[in-house]
Parts: sequence; structure tokens; C-alpha cells
Amino acid sequence: MNPQSYKRRQSDTITVGDIKMGGENPIRIQSMTSTSTMDTEGSVAQAIRIAEAGGELVRLTAQGVREAENLGEIHRIIREKGYNVPLVADIHFNPRAAFAAATKVEKVRINPGNFVDPGRTFKKLEYTDEEYAEELAKIDNAVTPFLELCKANNTAIRIGVNHGSLSDRIMSRYGDTPSGMVESALEFLRICKKRDFRNVVISIKASNTVVMVETVRRLVDAMEKEDMHYPLHLGVTEAGDGEDGRVKSAVGIGALLMEGIGDTIRVSLSEDPELEIPVARELVNYVTRRINFPKVNQYISANYNHLSPALPSSKECNGMGGELPTGVIGVDFVPDSNTLFLDAAENLDEEVVKQHNPGSIYVSSSHPDQVASILSTLHKLRDIAPESPVAVSMNYDGENLDETTLHAAVDFGTLLMSGFCNAIGITNKNLSHEELTHLAFTILQASRRRFTKTEFISCPSCGRTLFDLQHTLKKIKEATAHLPGLKIGVMGCIVNGPGEMADADYGYVGAAAGHVSLYRGKECVTKNIPADQAIARLIELLKSDGKWTDPS
Repeated sequence: MNPQSYKRRQSDTITVGDIKMGGENPIRIQSMTSTSTMDTEGSVAQAIRIAEAGGELVRLTAQGVREAENLGEIHRIIREKGYNVPLVADIHFNPRAAFAAATKVEKVRINPGNFVDPGRTFKKLEYTDEEYAEELAKIDNAVTPFLELCKANNTAIRIGVNHGSLSDRIMSRYGDTPSGMVESALEFLRICKKRDFRNVVISIKASNTVVMVETVRRLVDAMEKEDMHYPLHLGVTEAGDGEDGRVKSAVGIGALLMEGIGDTIRVSLSEDPELEIPVARELVNYVTRRINFPKVNQYISANYNHLSPALPSSKECNGMGGELPTGVIGVDFVPDSNTLFLDAAENLDEEVVKQHNPGSIYVSSSHPDQVASILSTLHKLRDIAPESPVAVSMNYDGENLDETTLHAAVDFGTLLMSGFCNAIGITNKNLSHEELTHLAFTILQASRRRFTKTEFISCPSCGRTLFDLQHTLKKIKEATAHLPGLKIGVMGCIVNGPGEMADADYGYVGAAAGHVSLYRGKECVTKNIPADQAIARLIELLKSDGKWTDPS
């Protein structure tokens, strides 16, 4: 990150309808409708609300050819009403729907995990080199005609890989890992490059922010090695709603934007889709306006692994470091007379730091770009005082709670996703100690550093959703929010649900209209429960597994 002049990773420019993406173009903001694609009137109205909120692309699900064909009618009416927002078809498991949609909308999203491969069948777990090559040839044969159709119609495509939706072939050699997700994307990108199809954007997502950030970093590194420069779409899947959804999205998306990675973003919230747009816009504005800040000389530790950074080992000191979880200043770590205080805006006196090692260190910054200056100082401390636990405080005076929530999540997400901080603290004279402490713990949970409350992994809903997801999520939260450390997935349908809630301990997944299936991890334990009984049955499952405690 160069704070003096925010500069994105250099990517190719592609065209989606009337907008250009990548290259020197602005970071594009998008969302997805939650209506049935066969509900023409509802889909048109929701797409227009997204566009009026500032969304620059609108995605709709197309489960089959019928839905894909109806996208043409939705597209026609939206244009008649005077809106030129490009439409994107979202395809899973149905190449025929992708072919139909390619002539109706400006962009088609396909998932390499299920476009050709059935995905997640686990029927074949070993492949010889010859069998593996045969599978790749099969993919080429299936994808190439689709690329030719898109090229003929000037239709862009998004190759969208999701954690938990990889094919058996990829799983057999890589497992459900960042490396597997990257290889799944590269298989399709190599075909695009071979066939000279350039109008493509790539996304690689997870609900786990650590997995998401590491995977995108690895993808960028892999594409550079293969001379690929496709633009990138960023998002944290199944982020949830309210504060949790906003913080989780800001941590994952923000950390990558701060590195100059990302050409288009979607903040996935379990709320009305137009509410995603102002959150996404604020994230982009907050990061890109750093062009006005003075230069900070960025120092990078010689012992730093950018692709998969880990918190360095340190001594336990004054309530932080060692084997202790990442703390919150004022709760776990309280600065005392033995704490070394550093202002990251000032030159670091290495001798003073070395003499203090391994005592606790408190870092803040009076620099206009506090996170960049702090990041440089943390890299230096990693080299000269590796055993000293480090607490970081950042100040957001003058901001309201909503602004502080997003900005602090971006800033601390940048540090935490880079393998730093034994404790964090947020200051703001406008907010109470309780509000700031709560926010700090929420950021730590979103960054997978410390779980202090129930984690809800919930999809934003789409035309495939089989129940009122917003209402159901609210009811599940009311019933289970007192179970700290437990991860519960609330997913609208079977298409992505079991895969994209890969990190969940338990899952509540739409199985059919009015019916729900319950999961323990990735195992379906109870199928097709009437929806009005499902929450009670979920609680019964938690009780039988010894995961339930009565609310206090």
C-alpha cells in the first residue's frame, strides 16, 4: 500500500454493457436481487432500487433455462424505464442456463466447481495423471463454445469460485484449501487465455475472512506468474446482517483494497440488497481517498510471508501475548509504567526498543494515515523486538458510530489480516467505552482472532431462497445469540448452502418450499423439516450435542 497515491494492482480493462471495469477505471459497486427471477415485476423494481442507490451492476439468479430466458424480459423493461445498469446472470450446475443467459444480459457468472463437474459428490477421490488430464480436456470442450457465444454477443463472464464448492477432482489433490480454490479458478482462466477471451473478471470468495484474504492474495500471485491480469471482484460470502455483516465485509474487502487489490466489490448482507450499496461505497471511498495523505515510507520485515502471514510468537506480558487470544486494550491489556509507548509518526529509536524487549509495546500514530504508519512500525518491531507483545490503538475522533465501525474494521482488518497485533483498542471522544469495546471484540471475531459471541454465517438471499431469510435469521439470532464461539449457518437453499457455510458448526438450510434441513458441520442430520418446526429442532440438536446453555 502506498498511502501517498492509492494505486490498484494493474489489471486489464473489460467491458460490461456501458461500463468499463479494471485498468484505471473506478472500483465498481454491485449487488444481487433477492426476488424470484420469474417474478418479473418484483425483479425489475428491486434492480431499479439497487441502481438508484448507486449500484453499477445487478446480478440475478438463473437456476434454469426458463429463468435465463426471463432475464431478457426483465432487461427489456428496465431499459424501457430508462435504466442502463448492466445485468448479470448467476449460474450454478446448469450450463444450458448459462448459454441461454449469454444472449440476454451483459454478463454471466459461472462457478468452476459445478459448471462441468457435478461438485461435492465425493464419489471419486483419486485421479491418475491421465484421468486428471482427461477431465481438463472435458472442461475445455464444454467451456470453449460458451466463450465463443459470449464473444459473439459481447457478453462478459465472471469466473466465481466459492469456498466449499470445489469439484471432486480439485478436492482429490488440493482439498478444500486456498490452493485448491486458486487452481479451480486457474483451470478456467487458462482456457480463457488459450481461446483469447479477455472479457472476464474473477472472484474467489469465502465466509471466513482469513481464507478469503489469503486465497485472493494467492490468486494474484499465481496470475502474475502466468502473465494473467484479469480484474478482480471482491466479496465476503454469507457475511450476515447488521453490524456483524458490515464489520466482516469491511475486514475482508478492506484489507485487500488497502493492498491495491480489487476492481469491483459486493458487500453481501442478509438485508434488502439496496442497503448493501452505501456500505460498499463508503469502503471504496475510505480507502481510495488516501491519495491526499502525506507519504509514509513503507518498511517490510525481512521475515514476512505476505501470502499467509502469521502472528509472531511473543512472550506473555501484562495480559497479552504468548498463548493468550488477541486482547482488547483496557479489558485484557492495561498499559502501565513498564509499557513502551511509540508514536508511529516519529522515527523509531531501535536501541530504546531493543533495551525494552521483551516488554509490552503500545503503538499509536499522530500521522494523518495512521494505519499505514503503524503497519510500517509493526514490520520494524517484528525484526528488532520479535518477543515483545504489541498493542495497537487507533483514533476516530469526529466520526459517528457507523463511520467508526466501517473505518476501524478496514484499518484493523488490514493489520490483523497481515499477522499483527496482540491487542487492539479504538478511541473516539464521541462514543462510549462500551460501544468502542464492543466494536473491538466484533472486529476480532470477524478477523477470526477471538470468538466472544455466536457467529452467524448467513447468505444475502436470492431468487433461490426457499424461506423468508431476514425474518428467520432474526428468530435464530434471538434463540441462539447467547452461545459464544458457536458458528451457525443460515442458508436460503441447497445450491450453495452446505458448501458456503463450510466453517459452520451447525447449518439451517432451505431444502424445499416451506421445508428446512439441519446440518452438523457438512453432514445433513435431519431432512425436510417443516419450517415452523425447524428452529425448535435446531435447539434440540444443540442440546443433544451438549452445545446448549439456557440464556441467563
